[in-house]
Amino acid sequence: MKTPIVVIVGCTASGKSDLAEALAESFPTANSQPATIMAVDSMQVYRGMDIGTAKPDPTVRQRIKHLMIDVADPWETFSAARFVQLAAPLLQAHRRGHQPLILVTGTVLYLRALLEGLFAGPASDTAFRAMLQTRAAQEGSAILHRELRQVDPAAAEKIHPNDLRRIVRALEVFHATGQPISELQTQWSARPGDDSILWLGIQRRRDDLNGRINRRVKAMITAGLVAEVQTLIAGKNPLSAEAASAVGYRQILEYLSGRCTLEDATEAIKIRTRHLAKLQRTWLKRFSGIHWLEPEPHQSGADMLPAVLPWLKS
Repeated sequence: MKTPIVVIVGCTASGKSDLAEALAESFPTANSQPATIMAVDSMQVYRGMDIGTAKPDPTVRQRIKHLMIDVADPWETFSAARFVQLAAPLLQAHRRGHQPLILVTGTVLYLRALLEGLFAGPASDTAFRAMLQTRAAQEGSAILHRELRQVDPAAAEKIHPNDLRRIVRALEVFHATGQPISELQTQWSARPGDDSILWLGIQRRRDDLNGRINRRVKAMITAGLVAEVQTLIAGKNPLSAEAASAVGYRQILEYLSGRCTLEDATEAIKIRTRHLAKLQRTWLKRFSGIHWLEPEPHQSGADMLPAVLPWLKS
């Protein structure tokens, strides 16, 4: 059996981690230990953000080594560049040692940056950026988000109105180039041509995926997501903008601030997660060369293995 780099893609809540864990245990390394998993996720990097980011259970992480989880504090600003700085040497080490590594993709940008390099774009325009930040402080980031929607609807669809850093960067790129950042970023719109990577995708029916999302959100609330957020905001440092804007955390913060009920916050998490899945589904249509799995609602990661193992041998 080959020892490739395996990349698993799919919408949120589709069962990527479940498949990765089953694959890791069926794909042992030279020392008879399970293969290593790398989380390619912008929020699982944060310590203390466990329930809302659907991190693997601690017992699973004791059994199977996971990389790029809990590598930053939630008050730190974390970026794709920082992810690559930490993850690239780990990826290279596995390649040099001919050891299998399974990448579970939660954040497309981080995967792109790791495998293909970052989209650099034009240099920062300090004066223009300062002007936008001043306007945001005076008028609110939602004003800038509406302006972004006028010049780059695709980017505005992906960027939350409170994500000032990304809004400013998108407006800055348009100002400097006259082109929407969403169009410039589509330079990386197809599967990288690296034969050492086995690409697996999980594609569930929409009704099945929506049901899985709803059940996951309910389970997160039951598992103590509210208490987890309370612990985070009780810390000595405020949450970074990135951490505070994460799906699940932002909505619970709204609830804790008294701006909505817990029921409303829970429903908002479900809606936002389904919207995220819709965006992911659109992005995945651009790829070719992925081995797609279309599991039935009752099928687990272990149930998908019979279809995967022949691809590992080819």
